[in-house]
Amino acid sequence: MPELAHAVAQQIPRAIEDVVRLVAIPSVSSQPEHDADVEASAQAVADHLTDLGCPDVQIVAEGGKPAVIARFEGPAGAPRVCLYAHHDVQPVGDAAIWDNPGFEATRRGDRLYGRGAADDKGGIGVHLAALRAFGGDLPVGVTVFVEGEEEIGSPSLGALIARHSEQLRADAYVIADSGNWDVGVPAFTTTLRGVCDCVVEVATLDHALHSGQYGGVVPDALTALCRLLATLHHADGSVAVGGLVAAPDSDLDYPEDRLRTESGVLDGVDYLGSGSITSRIWSQPSVTVIGIDAPSVAEASNTLFPAARAKVSLRVPPGQRAADALDRLVEHLETNAPWGARVTVTRGSAGDPGVLPVEGEIAAAATRAFTEAFGVAPVHMGQGGSIPMAADFQRQFPGATILLTAVCDPDSRMHGPNESLHLGDFAKAALAEALFLEALRPA
Repeated sequence: MPELAHAVAQQIPRAIEDVVRLVAIPSVSSQPEHDADVEASAQAVADHLTDLGCPDVQIVAEGGKPAVIARFEGPAGAPRVCLYAHHDVQPVGDAAIWDNPGFEATRRGDRLYGRGAADDKGGIGVHLAALRAFGGDLPVGVTVFVEGEEEIGSPSLGALIARHSEQLRADAYVIADSGNWDVGVPAFTTTLRGVCDCVVEVATLDHALHSGQYGGVVPDALTALCRLLATLHHADGSVAVGGLVAAPDSDLDYPEDRLRTESGVLDGVDYLGSGSITSRIWSQPSVTVIGIDAPSVAEASNTLFPAARAKVSLRVPPGQRAADALDRLVEHLETNAPWGARVTVTRGSAGDPGVLPVEGEIAAAATRAFTEAFGVAPVHMGQGGSIPMAADFQRQFPGATILLTAVCDPDSRMHGPNESLHLGDFAKAALAEALFLEALRPA
């Protein structure tokens, strides 16, 4: 459809500027000091949708971070499509590792660098470009749902969906928050690992002690914590927590040389676990220590510290509920304390894994649209990351088609320094979404 393609192309520069402005809002949902920024980010999204002419835009919350729901009416008898993205982001981390300030989107070559540029403010930009291309003549009813707490596991999303189920009900859900197989090669994500986390605290003393006076007899909490965390993996790096399950493997080939290039694993560093690469990143559990509260090197002293704690994250393959996997992790930590150390585990959030089959007439229309926009058919792949709302949508709307699409590619470096959005794929994703909506227009 050359006219529609031209209309989308005209909207891309404006949509990129929208992403730039959204990146400038440090909407870090995990840090309370950024609560006002998360609210500002939701308001900015709502303003974009109001400017688009949407007659029904709301900012809603159910005890959590603010989300935006906007509803456009379509022709009589047309299906309704819900376009999802999230406006919250991860922290920048060590600013010194970034080539530009994380919240100042910077274009270099064919990529736009900045925190949230790809995950997932780029997804918001895709939705805006696709909708603007129709100039108010939408071919279907459209609901835009932009969440504000995806990066912390969407803890209030279930309640929000339940409260606003009629506003969010649709025939199809396009979740623009996953990854493509490669630059120029689109993908529909068909399996997702879930995620859960906990904070484990180890205590060995009721007060700090001089390490020279008591070291060698009295255990310090930090060393005990290190030994406990080491029990989470076998010698080959595979997960040692009992009771966790694995899902069937994909038949896609992910070559080791590609993995090393895309991940940046240093020469001589071994991979973890066993089995195919796709099984290890998509269908087996993984455990990661994502933070430790302990004295920094700069503030270190010759002291036996009485307590130390760490945050542990567990990725859960399809086939097991995240809450059950979290129980197994907690049980492991509580029963493997070294030297009789006291262990206290505080459960965190839990989001279930998902299986998203690409089947039916709506999915077929999406496949044709993405093939036309990218010039190559989309790959069906898994993701090791977690997108909890996919399972939430499935439970609440069991008859709907759920399509997990992407603006990210293997070099987008989501959650890490120098996160980036490939602008060529951004434009293709916007065209694919517009073509998909047009394909559902009633005859």
